[in-house]
Amino acid sequence: MSSIIDELKHDHHDFGDDHFLPRELNDPWEAFDLWMKEAADKGVREPNATSVSTVNQEGVPSTRMVYLKEFVDGSPVFYTNYESAKGQDLIANPNICLLIFWPELSRQIKMIGKAKHCSKEISEAYFTSRPYGSKIGAWASQQSRSMESKQELLDRVKLFEEKYPKDVPCPPHWGGIQVEVDRIEFWQGQASRLHDRVEFTKSESNWTKQILNP
Repeated sequence: MSSIIDELKHDHHDFGDDHFLPRELNDPWEAFDLWMKEAADKGVREPNATSVSTVNQEGVPSTRMVYLKEFVDGSPVFYTNYESAKGQDLIANPNICLLIFWPELSRQIKMIGKAKHCSKEISEAYFTSRPYGSKIGAWASQQSRSMESKQELLDRVKLFEEKYPKDVPCPPHWGGIQVEVDRIEFWQGQASRLHDRVEFTKSESNWTKQILNP
């Protein structure tokens, strides 16, 4: 079987010598803010786009993209339909991995921890800030379920637009996922694949930092 991958396998792109985290940083969230600000300042498109990996009750992994939207009690939060595939995975198995990748900067941030639902108040507060169309979409989309055609979805959109012509309440099946992170790794690409990797591991209320081999 021929594939473009066969051609790309010899594309040995090398990385630059970008600076890494200041060695004196011992707080991973301070480092996170530093890198996120640099990504935004340097024009990275959608710097808060994040892959989310979950494992269902059969042990089958799945990964998809979401947007980190805020921090609640020091923990990153994204929003989703609780009845979606990822929502059901996290009910069965709360272990979760988040990965942010900025190819323009040759940087990654990996966060591992446990997921839980945000409070109703937090979810409703964020839902209120969403555009009208996104609010209607949260009601209309039976996320991850099969449908006969796109028209089925559009019909539900029309139904909820008629039901909620102005004020749209937050659906009971929709809300925030708060990730209580216990491990964070910062990865910076370097020349000759001698990448920089620094991992922070949480122990009670403290963080332990260690340097990892590339």
